[in-house]
Amino acid sequence: MGLSVGIIGLPNIGKSTTFNALTKTQNALSMNYAFCTIEPNKAVVPVPDSRLSLLSNIVKPQKIQPSFIEFVDIAGLVKGASRGEGLGNQFLSNIREVEVILHMVRCFEDKNIAHIEGEINPLRDIEIIQTELIYADITQLENKITKLTKQSKADKNAKVMLDISKDVLEHLEELKPVSSYTNKGNDSFITLNKELRFLSNKIVIYTANVDEESLNKENVFVQQVKQYASKSNFEVVVLCAKIEEEFIGLNDDEIKEFLNDFGIKNSGLETIIQKSFNLLGLQSYFTAGVQEVRAWTIKKGDTAPKAAGVIHNDFEKGFIKAEVISYDDFIYYQGEQKAKEAGKMKLEGKDYIVKDGDVMHFKFNI
Repeated sequence: MGLSVGIIGLPNIGKSTTFNALTKTQNALSMNYAFCTIEPNKAVVPVPDSRLSLLSNIVKPQKIQPSFIEFVDIAGLVKGASRGEGLGNQFLSNIREVEVILHMVRCFEDKNIAHIEGEINPLRDIEIIQTELIYADITQLENKITKLTKQSKADKNAKVMLDISKDVLEHLEELKPVSSYTNKGNDSFITLNKELRFLSNKIVIYTANVDEESLNKENVFVQQVKQYASKSNFEVVVLCAKIEEEFIGLNDDEIKEFLNDFGIKNSGLETIIQKSFNLLGLQSYFTAGVQEVRAWTIKKGDTAPKAAGVIHNDFEKGFIKAEVISYDDFIYYQGEQKAKEAGKMKLEGKDYIVKDGDVMHFKFNI
């Protein structure tokens, strides 16, 4: 199961630098002018999970396979993006394909780095981007309404979809994002959103890009972003893209020492992935054998057959039972054999709800 996170924001606010840092690559061009990113840069990076190392210390596998996450560095948006300004239509279509929006906001002063709007004002920057997402949704919804109006003359289902579409459009025309629409539990809305993938209904994590001095102490810009985000119950991550980029090429111990010097527990990458997982209701289970210790990403609430299906469709179709040891028991008893002897291995059927960290082995028949 993939998780795609799109990094958006105004031009020249540190998106490509952050992309370089998060992906530990330097294939995104970072320069002091707008639109240095034209095509979206993509990178698939491993999900950091310390549990994999502990499992591997016990099992001694030939290889370790983490879960992966895709980051997409989407070119900077500007005022008028929804009307095609700055190649905006192309960039907006890129956003539509991601599950989570990492909305970067510049929260530092630096006279050597130009800001497209002239001065630092994170709330104005956020409003510019959100307004363009809303305008893009309006345009798409108006096109849908035109089609539904014709279809509704002979199709009752189309009439129902037309009514909900007009209601959502009225909400958007007040410059309110779809995320604040109050009738999202309606089946017709769910169908409509699945088709149109409203940009203003995406899960958002605001990322405040600060300077080194503000990493441990919130500056006024960060405070403004947090206050704004709290109104919509959105998450905020504070990072210094410049520092994160310095992690490129360092090993885990060196990164840990670096973070300790700044009084930080986790890197920006770890924090972003953790918040993304939580917001999307994702979790990991493990398979652990001498050939491979591997993390698999599933939805919270998934049953054992669905979890098996992530490995291979045939595992779900022919599912019989699952041997399950909790992660804590696997570590405590130092492996499968002793956990089994202690009665900690359980045979679970089709109704078993997989728990985060379960170590599993599936029995199936094709």
